[in-house]
Amino acid sequence: MSTDPIRLGLVGVGVIARSQHLPAIACSPRFDLIGAADRTGDLDGVPTRTSLADLLAAVPHIEAVSLCTPPAPRFADARLALSTGRHLMLEKPPGATLAEVRALAEQADKGGLTLFTTWHSRHAAGVEPARAWLADKTIQRVHIEWREDVRVWHPGQDWIFEPGGLGVFDPGINALSIVTRILPVAFLLRTARLHFPENRQTPILADLAFETVDGAPVTAVFDFLQTGDQTWSIRVETDDGVLTLTNGGADLFIDGEQRPGPAHDGVLGGEYASLYGRFADLIAAGRSDVDVTPLSHVADAFMLGERISAPAFQF
Repeated sequence: MSTDPIRLGLVGVGVIARSQHLPAIACSPRFDLIGAADRTGDLDGVPTRTSLADLLAAVPHIEAVSLCTPPAPRFADARLALSTGRHLMLEKPPGATLAEVRALAEQADKGGLTLFTTWHSRHAAGVEPARAWLADKTIQRVHIEWREDVRVWHPGQDWIFEPGGLGVFDPGINALSIVTRILPVAFLLRTARLHFPENRQTPILADLAFETVDGAPVTAVFDFLQTGDQTWSIRVETDDGVLTLTNGGADLFIDGEQRPGPAHDGVLGGEYASLYGRFADLIAAGRSDVDVTPLSHVADAFMLGERISAPAFQF
């Protein structure tokens, strides 16, 4: 088996790519970034083209593609990467629809390629310890508070309020990715109240009520208008104590006592380094990792949700 770094192309050089993907790639000995594609930007140090097709023509020895563009227009590039024999990593959410992701999974399987649908928040420091602690517990109640300022995290990015952009579910799906990972039992949506600004096509606030298959309530509030300190917390009440995750899953508390773990280094910590490690492992093993469960819950919210009018929103 070759120990040479995997030759990587990065598509979509936006805020998240620059703040998370590029540092993670730079410190990974398992990847060598040899090209990038972006409609408007340029990336110093590597050939950059305005489309994936042009990039693959200019740098044909790319072996894997990390796709960081918004979900709505992503499908065509994802198919192109797979159809030309490249392994593929998708930033969350993995697609605009469930059917798109399933089609990509089938294409990757037929081509013997790796497809990795990433959920970066599952790689936060407290998530796997939380999963282990909850494994033998009876869940009594869960509450999620995921509140952040869209002007800080998506400044001027109108695409997030267009169809396929998901609105407040773009961050909210991070919470769902954690809860679907840590709970030892599945949960189902029962009601949803979705607040749509009168000038936008995706919600800016969501109130959700789920229940586990055993009947325990799971409630969530996703809010895109938080100012000041941001809130990313999950509280799980069990028959043997209360578990709380804060800082987006980085910090774990049991009955109010913080459990030791890897040092928390910024909001996202080492999540993206872990993602790229996982991608390399999957490629080496000839496997894929495709999980659409968090996206399924979002689709259910749009299907069942009561639409409520909210004041117009401008960046």
